[in-house]
Amino acid sequence: MRVNESKLDRALREAFAGTDAERRVVVRQAMDLADSGQVTRDRGVALTVDEVVRNLADAPDESVANRWNWWMGALEVAYGGYAAFQVRRYEKEK
Repeated sequence: MRVNESKLDRALREAFAGTDAERRVVVRQAMDLADSGQVTRDRGVALTVDEVVRNLADAPDESVANRWNWWMGALEVAYGGYAAFQVRRYEKEK
């Protein structure tokens, strides 16, 4: 089952601080992660909007991109293979 992109974008905007550019890149990375099926294989749970928001809520209180990277770092340590899904850069808004 594919993560609903617009629902994820809306949920991230409502739940966490960060710019539109940060949120867009996190959504893109989440979609790629969902398409890979890696989370389901490693953790036995589908990647859903609720799953993303719940895990990002556990991160230190920072922007959405930092929260995403924190979660991807935790998954990298636990399972390996998640570094490719981290946010490396995004266009700064003016």
